[in-house]
Amino acid sequence: MIQTNQTLNCEGLACPMPVVKTKKTIAEMNAGEVLEVRATDKGSVADLQSWAGRTGHQYIGLKEEGGIFRHFLRKSLEIETKLETTHPRVISNEDLNRKLTAGENSILLDVREPAEYSFKRIPGAISIPMGELEQKLDSLSKDEEYFVVCRSGNRSDFACQLLSERGYSKVTNVIPGMSAWEGPTEHDE
Repeated sequence: MIQTNQTLNCEGLACPMPVVKTKKTIAEMNAGEVLEVRATDKGSVADLQSWAGRTGHQYIGLKEEGGIFRHFLRKSLEIETKLETTHPRVISNEDLNRKLTAGENSILLDVREPAEYSFKRIPGAISIPMGELEQKLDSLSKDEEYFVVCRSGNRSDFACQLLSERGYSKVTNVIPGMSAWEGPTEHDE
């Protein structure tokens, strides 16, 4: 049994809300205290782990019970935390749609969960969920240009930062992502 100081209910919330609510709650806690975040969005697994790693807070672990992901995070001391950064290269949905319509050669990488991808995606997008990205880096050429998309721009931001850290220099985050995409889409039958 993990001893927690506070529980945050994010059940039924989709990206980016579990991270947004976690940031706010952690900010109000004391260093060393442990937060349990309860979420139903499978994407929260990669999102909260990435957020913790990028901010210096400790991601203790995860327990899944009946479709509920129980995340445990420990607030770090101020000297252990890092300033949260965002990937500097971004493109709007509209500008990406123009590039795709013009037939520009680039790769669209969709880092959402498989269910999200199967119901609505940009034609030609390659699916590599954020939680699998690090293990699949060898399948991606460092010479290609990548536009990374998720539902809201947060998960794709984490993915862009990871790719950049691993030597991918032509990486752009799509903002705000599929939640506001008005261009062509496709889906599984």
